[in-house]
Amino acid sequence: MATTIQISSLLQQELTKRKLHDRETYESIVWDLLEDVSEVNQETKDEIARSREQARQGKLISLHQLMNERKR
Repeated sequence: MATTIQISSLLQQELTKRKLHDRETYESIVWDLLEDVSEVNQETKDEIARSREQARQGKLISLHQLMNERKR
């Protein structure tokens, strides 16, 4: 079932800039954007999980310690 949505002229211009070819649909562009967002979100979730595991294992240093190490 297709539906119509209203978007501003500015948004339409931005979506048009993202077209890989002239015949690409706005729907395709929106799906690509949604996919990009979910990949970033999953990547962020994975990084958070890794960080939590490192914290659980006590593999943390303070910002002060990090700054001192960089000076050496």
